[in-house]
Parts: sequence; structure tokens; C-alpha cells
Amino acid sequence: METESEPYVRLATLRQLHQVMADMNTARSLADTLQTVADGVVTGLGYELACVNLVRGDGDLVVAAFSGNPTAEALITGRVGSRTSWDRRLAMGEAWGELRFISHTEGWILDEDDVPQWFTDGPPPRFEDEWHPADRLFAPMFATGAAGGELLGVISVDRPRNGRRPGAWGREALQMYAFQAAIAISNARLRANMQRALVRLEREQQALRASEESFRQAFEYAPSGMAIAEMGGDQHGRILRTNDALCRLLGRPASAMRRYSFSDLVHPEDIGTLLRTSAEGGRAELRLARRDGTYLWVSLRNSVVADAADGPRFLLTHVEDIEERKRRELHLAHRASHDSLTGLPNSAELRARLSARLCIRPQDGRPSAVDSLDAAYGDQSAHTAVDSNGHGFDFGAIVPHTSGLYEGYDGFDHHVHVVAPDGEGVDDGTKGLAVLFCDLDGFKSINDRFGHNAGDAVLIEVARRLTSGVRDGDTVARLGGDEFVVLADGLCRADAEDLAVRLRNAIIPPIRVDGRAVRVGASFGIGWAHCGMTAEEVLQSADQRMYVEKRSRAKQHRRAG
Repeated sequence: METESEPYVRLATLRQLHQVMADMNTARSLADTLQTVADGVVTGLGYELACVNLVRGDGDLVVAAFSGNPTAEALITGRVGSRTSWDRRLAMGEAWGELRFISHTEGWILDEDDVPQWFTDGPPPRFEDEWHPADRLFAPMFATGAAGGELLGVISVDRPRNGRRPGAWGREALQMYAFQAAIAISNARLRANMQRALVRLEREQQALRASEESFRQAFEYAPSGMAIAEMGGDQHGRILRTNDALCRLLGRPASAMRRYSFSDLVHPEDIGTLLRTSAEGGRAELRLARRDGTYLWVSLRNSVVADAADGPRFLLTHVEDIEERKRRELHLAHRASHDSLTGLPNSAELRARLSARLCIRPQDGRPSAVDSLDAAYGDQSAHTAVDSNGHGFDFGAIVPHTSGLYEGYDGFDHHVHVVAPDGEGVDDGTKGLAVLFCDLDGFKSINDRFGHNAGDAVLIEVARRLTSGVRDGDTVARLGGDEFVVLADGLCRADAEDLAVRLRNAIIPPIRVDGRAVRVGASFGIGWAHCGMTAEEVLQSADQRMYVEKRSRAKQHRRAG
């Protein structure tokens, strides 16, 4: 069977990491950005110590920021290490993607070089993957965000709080963080240059002409896309000028760009985001259309510049490509909500989807015509009403919701209530949300006889067969171990029983694993979700029915292997 190599990645951890990355891009200066990068490693990635070494103009690296230990910070901040020593460090040890890990067994030869470093005490490791006090882990930062570009600096980390070397997720998180830190540092430098250019624009006419040339070069040769647009009037937002970087980013020539405004290029779903963005100092993340019809995620930031003293004002728009960051965020979010072995939604995602369909209103209690009118017009004297679906709400207070999905309801709530067939074993034709709880029979014997790799292969094949046997809108999730759950909406009792038979028959055929054929059976319990229940109650009901069904069948009809 599958074994988790990393702790369960909670969504709260991802939100914290994303908040740290957002803080990097909102720092006011380069110094603030560097300190935010160091602090983010400690607060967001779980290390006790972090150091940011920045490449100077002469190529050497200076300790620009430190976090986690004030004594060590005072000792080494501002000290310089030669580029030769750093190049040697980044060529040693193990390559973890773009990261570089130097074990204590190899790093002792670095104790005497000129790179500023601190020393930590601690007992020797007891386990193979335990962190040693003399272990070193470096995360290079490149100007282009990927290896091969100009080196901006190196993040040094030490003493993971869990006491172990980072696993696959921890390494990927640190590598992604270094990628974003490089972008933040580059942007901080760019913002500093742009701010200096904007200050010069406000000076006397002679100084203004000199600053315009400086601004032109910064605009034309900026590594990120930039545009100047009209501000105010009937032509507000019309693009007047673009740099080569923006033209390349969107695949459009400069002459064509002058025919558009950003509202013409933005994705239809993001037009509201663009309109809500303040013109002066506004910032937004949205999608812009490329010439080939595809859309690209960008970070768009506006500044206001004056053409001359008391003259017309223009919008200076900075457009940064964040497609790779968005892809990484979606990848991490998918890993947090899906089973790593089968690719199916995991237990947390299953409960979230199920909770989204449920509310606190019980299944019984149909609304009357008067209740429906109260829902439409509101009965202030009674303070409560029921909408046309029978959904209760309170004018005077927020109605608590156990699922946490709805904080309150009003007359415009369009929640469609989930109902369940009446009776037990009797099909009255009512269609509802069926919850099929599946437990594999004979799976443990396969694990015991052929090993966990064979068991994993069986789970993957069972997941594929279950997914192939349901409709596009249905959900197949892995609850854990050899347990699966199917959510199928719009089924009557007979339909659900027929679906369980078809899925069981799909699982029974032999599965080829390492040249041998193995069999597993399946026991299904059918539960019904309805408003008034919690997701946990629904799953528990289906689980109990599965065990009743498993015990009711003869053992020889359940066994497999």
C-alpha cells in the first residue's frame, strides 16, 4: 500500500506560504524585501535560521539579511564571502533540483573558507534522515528564476523545526520560495530605479529632459512588460506606448497594441478585477489575451506620471509574467486536495464537496405559499422567513452553519436543497445524492503476499475502473487505505443499487500485477445525503450500511486474491 513520505500538507500551511510570498512583493525597499525573504523562511517554511547572501557589483556575496538568531545576525550581517568560495559550495554535495545540500560528512572542509557562517550545537543524528548541526542547505536565486540565469544571491537555511532533512514537498516549497524571492528582489531593484526616474520627472525643465532619457531607457529595456496609457477622458486606458518585453509577452507588435486598452485584452472573467483596480497605485493579478488566442497570467501594477508640470497625466503600467507561479500554486493546491497515489480527491476534498451541497435545514418541512411570499418580501415582525426552496433565514441575526460554507441566508439565497428517498428499501422515485461507500475485499492478503508495491498497483487500477464506471459529474474519492467513496447526484434508490452492482462487477475481473493476476472483491454501502446532515454523518451512514452488506454476503463470495 501507499505510504506517505511527507506530513499531510494542510491548506493553512499553503495559505501561510502564499502570504509570505505576497509580503515579499509589497515591501517598500530592497532592504525590506531582503529582510522579508529571510523572515519568510523562518515563519513560512519551518526553519529556525535563514540567511540571504546577495551578489554585489564585484561578484562577491554579502550577508544582506538574517533571521532567527539576533546574536548570529549581529555577528555576520554585512560580512562578505568571495565568489570563488561560493561557487565551490554550489558545486559540492547533493543537487536537490536547484537546491544544494552538503552533508556534515562532506562539509567539514568548508569550515576554514572565507564565507561568513554560524555554528550550531546539537546531538548527533539518530536516524538516517535526521538533520545534523553541521549540515548545510543552499537555495540559489537566479535573475530569470531558473538555473542558467544570472545569480542574484543564495538563501542559506539551517535547523528544520521537525529535526529532519526536508522531503520532496519541503524541497519543492524551498525551491519555489527561492524562485519567488528572486522575482521579488529583481522587482525591488526595478521599483527603486523607477521611483528615482519618477522623482526626476518633477524637477525643472532642464533636469526633466535628462530624466526623460533615463526613463525611456528604463522603460524600453526593462525585463518586464511596461506600457503607458491615457488617463481620464473618453480615451481613458487606451495604450499609447509599449516596450519590447510586453510586446513579446503578448505576441503583438507595438503598432497593434496602440489600438487596444487593457480592458480589450483582459479575460472576460477578470474584467471586474481590472475595473476594481485603483488607477493610482492599483495592483491586480489577471489574465491577458495573447495574439494566438491563449491567455497569460500577469501581475499588473499602475503608477501615475505627469508629462510635464501641470500637464496631462498618464498611467504607467508594469506587467509581470506570473504564469509559472500560478502553475506552481495550482500544483500545490492539487497536491493538498488529491490523493498522491491514485490522483483521486482525498478525504478532505471529499468532505468539502459533500459539505458544499448541504445546509442546516432538515429534509422534512416543505414551505407553504405564505412562507414563500415571506421569503420574497420579508416579514420583519417575525424576523424569520423561508425561501421558495424551504431554506430558513433570519433577518435579525446571522444563521450559524455547521459546514462553515454559509454565514447567513437572505431572500436571494438560491441554494438547491438535497433530499433523500423516503423509506428503507422502497423506491419511491425520489432522486437524491447517493453516497456509495466501497471497501475492497481481499486486499490485505495481496499486500501481505505480494508487497505494498503490488497493493499500490491494485489501488491505482481500482481507482481507474471506478472512475470509468461513473458519469462525468460524479465524484470518485479515496477515503484512505482500501476505502473509496462515490458521490452520484440525481439517482433514485434503484439507480444507486444498479450503480453499485456495475461498479462491483467492474472491480472483480483479474488485475495484472508484475506478471501475475490478482483479484479483489468489493462491498458497497449506499447512503443518502440530505440537508440537515453533516458530511461526517453522511459518510458514517454509508460506512455502516457497507458493513451490513459485507456481513450479509457469504465469505466465499467476498474473498479475492
